Amino acid sequence: MRGVLGGRWRRVASQIGRSVAVWGVSTVTMLVLAGILPDFQLQSADGDSATTIAVTAAFGAGAFGLLSALVWPVLVRLLLLVPALVLGLLVFFLNGALLLVALRLNPAERGAVDPETAVVVAAAMSAVASATGAALAVRDDDAYRRRLYRLSARRRRPLPGPVSPGTVFVQLDGVGHDVLTGAMAKGLMPTAARWLGDGPPGAPGAEPTHRLTPWRTDWSSQTGASQLGILHGSTFDVPAFRWYEKDHQEVVVSNRPTSAAELQRRAVERTGDGGLLTFDGASRGNLFSGGADEQALVLSIATRRRSRENRSRAGYFAYFSDPANAVRTALSFVAEVCREIGQSTRARTSKVRPRVARGGLYPFVRAFATVVERDVVVAAVMGDMLAGRTAVYADLVAYDEVAHHSGPMSRDAEKVLARLDRALALIEKVAEHAPRPYRIVVLSDHGQSPGETFRARYGLTLADLVRAGCGLPVPRRAGRTRSGAEARAAVRAALRRPVEEEPGQRRPDRRSEPIVLASGNLGLVSFPDVHHRMSKEEIDARHPALLPTLANHPGIGFLLVRSERHGGVVLGAYGAEIPVDELDADPGPLAAFGPGAADAVRRTHSFPHTADIMVNSFHDPADGEVLAFEEQIGSHGGLGGAQAKPFLLSPIVLSDPVDDGEALVGAEHVHRVLRRWLRETDGPQVPIEDEPSERAA
Repeated sequence: MRGVLGGRWRRVASQIGRSVAVWGVSTVTMLVLAGILPDFQLQSADGDSATTIAVTAAFGAGAFGLLSALVWPVLVRLLLLVPALVLGLLVFFLNGALLLVALRLNPAERGAVDPETAVVVAAAMSAVASATGAALAVRDDDAYRRRLYRLSARRRRPLPGPVSPGTVFVQLDGVGHDVLTGAMAKGLMPTAARWLGDGPPGAPGAEPTHRLTPWRTDWSSQTGASQLGILHGSTFDVPAFRWYEKDHQEVVVSNRPTSAAELQRRAVERTGDGGLLTFDGASRGNLFSGGADEQALVLSIATRRRSRENRSRAGYFAYFSDPANAVRTALSFVAEVCREIGQSTRARTSKVRPRVARGGLYPFVRAFATVVERDVVVAAVMGDMLAGRTAVYADLVAYDEVAHHSGPMSRDAEKVLARLDRALALIEKVAEHAPRPYRIVVLSDHGQSPGETFRARYGLTLADLVRAGCGLPVPRRAGRTRSGAEARAAVRAALRRPVEEEPGQRRPDRRSEPIVLASGNLGLVSFPDVHHRMSKEEIDARHPALLPTLANHPGIGFLLVRSERHGGVVLGAYGAEIPVDELDADPGPLAAFGPGAADAVRRTHSFPHTADIMVNSFHDPADGEVLAFEEQIGSHGGLGGAQAKPFLLSPIVLSDPVDDGEALVGAEHVHRVLRRWLRETDGPQVPIEDEPSERAA
């Protein structure tokens, strides 16, 4: 009993000592800033003694620290309805306002600062206080653990005495298998390399703790399909990232909250199961919930009314309630915006090819994905581990966002990989302080394939080419391209009449015009006035030049259409027409897309909402390049190259994902593997240590 009380007193004394040290450093920081900044004063107009100025600084630093601890969480809670991007920008101004209030609280009425200068002073003091507190807690495991508890900003749940190991699934969005191995070989991801036993000889952890397994996506190699399959066990009827549904007369977009909610509902209805995380799970930063009872930053619940069961925005409060974290993230946000502007300017002045426009709001979107989303999601995962949650699934989207605009193998993307590896190292460190052992599984949902855009190479978009092939008006610049001219010539030959509109000629009804959507290098063409999936014969009768124009275009690899005669056919250049049931014997245009392409195409052909014409771009097997129908030089969504080869990095204490010689194919297969691993953790029971003092923290 005496030992327990002694330990508690030592922790209290240690905490008081750290608080006094942080207060002292903050006071010195305030004095230094007052000496540097002309608009920041800590003395009266008549001048004061050094002792009086020091007392004023100490009072101001102490009041600022107390307000940050007491008032800041309330402010953040009130601002949860503010978009996260705006909240990140408000951090500076809110912090500056707290400093103004702290100086006004001085009974001696000394200390004054302009509002603009207050923002700078408050940011500097918060950063210094956070760094000091972290440095003092480095060698104190209890303090380190308490600091992480405060970071999570959630109450710990009571846990039973014996518990099995927990599992953390970290999804590195868009990181392909080859990109991961290349980054480890370059030393960019030392944590992942150490797990695979590639660390320095004789160093701790040199023996492998994980295994690396590649897997193959469906035709729709994008987060919407893959994550739905991984978390909910079904990718059925998800033909692309976005597609048109004729029966509902609307476009479904995977990252639209209403669409994500509907896709999750359909998957649950099809499988009859809530998802991978239904038992004591947490979903962080995902498109879908996986059936978790703890959800933060989950898109499929973003449109619901907030409640105790639906706390999608709570992840922001859990992180931004600590003003030091908020300031650090806000500073990193600004730095990332500046970094992106500098990198895009360098690429433009150096005339790097391929290249896409990176202006407008993109620098802020990139900074949100690479800084705010990463920090908030990692903090939420840390809180889940410290709370002893059984299963956690989190998505880090930083690499995917940067690789789209800078390229999958670019230096910009490699720097993001290095920062993601540090996030993995932090999660691994937190596992050492968690109340139960954790198995960390890292995986990706797809890769990315490089290549210039379809528009950059040919001067027109896929939509322009489809309209030209239908004999519809196209923009003048598109009509002047070689592809546009050839399409219009094909229409004239097929219809035996000019395409150009003549005076008084009636334009076609807009309801009959095709809807052309793009998902990376996968294009979808739908005719909304026809309420069923059109057949090749119907398309030829309406637009006799369209399918030949698309199939023979050098930027297009193959088409998939329904056939009244064969059920479904794959079309390629020079009149190639292979029934889907004969693709194994004669892959035809699919030969360049590697093994599994025929199965992926056949499966998509069976979906109710497959488009009238499915268009996959050209793919060069020699360099892995594809041509994106979107403005992306790193793309995914179709077949071709590294986009269809993600990875699964799993602890060797878990069973092998697949038997020897077997391939891991499809997100549904990955779901079954992850479910098996969760069942395996119900094995040996590990006693848990109850720490009331930590619960209080």
